[in-house]
Amino acid sequence: MRHLTQLRIGPVGFRVGSDWRAPIAALDDLYRDYPAPEDGIPDFNVHLFAARPWRRVLRPSVHIGGDFVIPDAAPLPLAQGLLAAEMGMNLQMALGQRRYLLLHASAVERDGKALLMTGMSGAGKSTLAALLMAQGWRLMGDEFALLDPATGLIHGFPRLISLKNEAIGVMERALPSARFGPVLEGTPKGTIRHLVPDARAIAAMAEPAEPRLILFPSYGFAAAERDVLPSETFVRLTQASTNYVALAERGFDALTRLVRTVPARALDYPDTATALAQVERLWEAA
Repeated sequence: MRHLTQLRIGPVGFRVGSDWRAPIAALDDLYRDYPAPEDGIPDFNVHLFAARPWRRVLRPSVHIGGDFVIPDAAPLPLAQGLLAAEMGMNLQMALGQRRYLLLHASAVERDGKALLMTGMSGAGKSTLAALLMAQGWRLMGDEFALLDPATGLIHGFPRLISLKNEAIGVMERALPSARFGPVLEGTPKGTIRHLVPDARAIAAMAEPAEPRLILFPSYGFAAAERDVLPSETFVRLTQASTNYVALAERGFDALTRLVRTVPARALDYPDTATALAQVERLWEAA
């Protein structure tokens, strides 16, 4: 790779190489406050490359490679190189992480306790996590929550927060002085803009937290809440994990302990103000 950078997000180190300078420059800018991998040794490698030499300059298209790959994955245009790098890091985690049970969930922390929020795409979990960060919670991550099978603690993975479509304006108004990445138009999920987590999230990203509450938010419905039984929570979280099967007995034991000891609630909300009030009330009652 002609251009390289290294960074650590939570307990996981990455080395990202690219045939083009622009994606690496964007990573170096947005992740400039993040540490390097421990001892300089990354856990995963990501490669952004051109399938043919002329594709570096002629209608450049970025293929995503690395230690773990999805064959025949469609490339992205060079203008979305930052998104390709983020997708590459997420792909390594999804396919290669074996130390932690991965939950596709956002996570925030208060007083040493973690709130997990998971749901289908469009549920608003990333936006809610970012808004809670704006209100003083510590962001632990918006893409993955890392459950340690040995301790039952949640470890943070506070990568850039991926804001989509209407959520971009919401967070620009909520955090006008925050650092944002470039606006990426025409992605597979519409318009995307990345938000850099605040200084507290980065400084404390090595500090795990004990899970206290699991929420399953759903955006676009009248405000409502209901208890979710451990059996339903277990099934939902197996569906929200990319490595549950690979961890085998360790994954089963970790998830069983989580759903037996941590209450879960389904939360419907029509707007973010209502959701934030619901979250605060449910947190105090947990």
